[in-house]
Amino acid sequence: MSENAVYRYAIGSDHAGFPLKQEIIKLLDHKSMITIDCGTKVFEQCDYPDFAEAVAQEITSGRADRGILLCGSGVGICFAANKFPGIRASVCHDTYSARQGVEHDNMNVLCLGARVIGAELAFELVRAFIAARYIPNDRFNRRLAKVAELEKRAVSAELEWR
Repeated sequence: MSENAVYRYAIGSDHAGFPLKQEIIKLLDHKSMITIDCGTKVFEQCDYPDFAEAVAQEITSGRADRGILLCGSGVGICFAANKFPGIRASVCHDTYSARQGVEHDNMNVLCLGARVIGAELAFELVRAFIAARYIPNDRFNRRLAKVAELEKRAVSAELEWR
């Protein structure tokens, strides 16, 4: 994308991540960003897989470029997001991983633990994630191709099991 491009971010959380998600949406309120709120929209107990699926669908359909997911630890919602082909999600609690995950691994979903990190660190992680761009080179491309092949084989195996 060019410097003047508009980036589209899908964001979702369960009840544990809801308050921090609302703050991150305010942070992303910028002329060069479109934020797609995939829920939850209320602070009531709910299940994180529903929101991982909603964000994954926005990305795989092309309606969003990347996603941000939150739950209490970040772990459960990350597990759920990675079940969808084409999603490369990771829990990050440091800015190096949030940046490097995009630059080297083309991570497209940042997962955060709202009960693990505070708002200021979450904002730093989101800033690092959205500022990072994948750096295509032979080594990174080769590794991503291997990951895509693993995903393809896993999906084929799943279809055979049924």
